[in-house]
Amino acid sequence: MANNKVEEFNAYRANMNDKLLAENNKLIKRIFNLDTNAYMEGALDVKTKELLGLVASAVLRCDDCVKYHLESSKNAGANKEEVMETLGIATLVGGTIVIPHLRRAYEFWEDLEESEA
Repeated sequence: MANNKVEEFNAYRANMNDKLLAENNKLIKRIFNLDTNAYMEGALDVKTKELLGLVASAVLRCDDCVKYHLESSKNAGANKEEVMETLGIATLVGGTIVIPHLRRAYEFWEDLEESEA
C-alpha cells in the first residue's frame, strides 16, 4: 500500500506538470526551468541542495514540496539519519507549527523506504 502512495503522488505530480507546461505559459516554464537548474550540481552537491529544499519546504509548510524533496534527497543518497536531522532543523527554525508536517514527512519517508523493498 505504501508504494501506491508514492506512485500516486508521482503520477499526479507528473500529470499536472505536463498539463501546466502544455499551456505554453512562458513565466511558468521559466520558473520550472529555474527550479530544475537550481538543484543541479554546483558549489553544493545535489544531496545538500535537496536537503536545503526539504528544510525550506517544511518551514513553509508545503506538504507536496516536502514529499518531492524527501524523494529527491533519497535519490541523491540521503539516508534516514540525514533526513531526520534535516527535519529537526526545519522544526527548530519553523517552530511547533511544523510538527504536523514533520509527522507527514516521516510517514512519507517510511513509504519511500517500503517502496524500494
